[in-house]
Amino acid sequence: MISLRFRRALLLALASVMLCAPQTVAAQTPPHPAASTSAATPDRPSYEVSLRSDTDGSHWTGRQTVSFRNSARTPLRSIDVRLWGNGTDGCGTPGAPSPVRVGRVTGGSPRPLTVGCTALQIDLPAPLPYGARASVSFDVDITVPDRVHRFGKDGAHRYLGNALPLLSVRDAQGRHLDPDVGFGESFYTLTGDFRVALDHPGALVVPATGTTMRRAGAPGRTVTTSIAHGVRDFAWAAGPFRSKTLTTPGGVQLNAYWTATTSPEGVAGDLKNAVGSVDAFGKRFGHYPYGELDLVMSDNLDDFGNMEFPGLVLLATEPEGSAVVHEIAHQWFYGIVGNDQFTSPWLDEAFAQYANLTYSGDDTTTCWEDAGAWPSDTAALTNSMGYYANGHRSEFVRVVYHRGSCALSDLERTLGAPAMTAMLREYVRDHWLGVSTTKDFQRAAQAATSQDLTSFWAEHRIH
Repeated sequence: MISLRFRRALLLALASVMLCAPQTVAAQTPPHPAASTSAATPDRPSYEVSLRSDTDGSHWTGRQTVSFRNSARTPLRSIDVRLWGNGTDGCGTPGAPSPVRVGRVTGGSPRPLTVGCTALQIDLPAPLPYGARASVSFDVDITVPDRVHRFGKDGAHRYLGNALPLLSVRDAQGRHLDPDVGFGESFYTLTGDFRVALDHPGALVVPATGTTMRRAGAPGRTVTTSIAHGVRDFAWAAGPFRSKTLTTPGGVQLNAYWTATTSPEGVAGDLKNAVGSVDAFGKRFGHYPYGELDLVMSDNLDDFGNMEFPGLVLLATEPEGSAVVHEIAHQWFYGIVGNDQFTSPWLDEAFAQYANLTYSGDDTTTCWEDAGAWPSDTAALTNSMGYYANGHRSEFVRVVYHRGSCALSDLERTLGAPAMTAMLREYVRDHWLGVSTTKDFQRAAQAATSQDLTSFWAEHRIH
């Protein structure tokens, strides 16, 4: 999420981060009980969703089914569904309930919501053996919050990022039920397949993750059906967007959507940078796998920054340049190569920013001087979102974005540019549509050189 050009990104994002009061998470974070297997489960999820909107896309109701496999050697007795759209509002109030609600669960027995109404445990009717599949279904009720946000409103436009309930992950660390800390991301999901049918008024334009098809529905309505394979999330928007479609020289279809007030210069600049960067990253890291890429642009989205989703990015468009390159880089770093964003935020944000800088040709030889001293003795690239939320929020952008991209630039100078490019391509290939950890990246980097990198990791506080 976020980041414009190098120094400007640092200043703007720091200002944004400091707008809200610090938030502690210790009381909200459930413990990670010991697990008997290291396999991440449930995996290979398949989501079937059918939703119908009201007249302006503010309210969506319908049914969702998710099937999954138990990839752990121990029987799976329950699953966790994350309702990330409730991260800001929590459990709401009697007069203003949570934005995302589920009900009428079948295929399992739901327990009360936890973690600020963002986590729903569903007990399975019988233990699911290793390799077996099961499914659960539930009604979904989504009310778009009245705020300019990645899950919110902008005039007549609606943004539904992090609105769809998703399966959580269990692995050797236990159940991943970390909270939404209110800045950055806390997400951790495995790749799966989505088929989402969105029934909406015909006057609404609906960009969405995946390959979209539109057909006439009931009188005055349209059904937009999106199919996406190998993605970690699904997002969509709705409103009277203007649009344009083009294909990059590398064969990626770009669908651009923007509001009537979005500057033409900003739209043109974003499209130019999107065409260049998606092809450049495809050549460098591996071909973009999702077929289509939607760019959803508005001058007003700067209130919360920019946000990446698989096959769709939200952009605060500005004539002098936006974060489009950084957000497109996230298609590879978190989209294709996943990570636990709560535990290791640097693995996607620092990598996306490094990719941004190298694409833009920015000089990073003095980036450590620009960054200044480490902000504290406890600051490290590998700190979790829990660390930043508990009294270190001012360090987040300076360390994760700025120092993180500096560290990767330093690694490029240590390995040499050709070796760095080859290493990153192999790293992406080895974790394609999977999950990586800091240790995985360290092993990949060390394998690319005969030089012992132990001192490099220590100097850059990569533990």
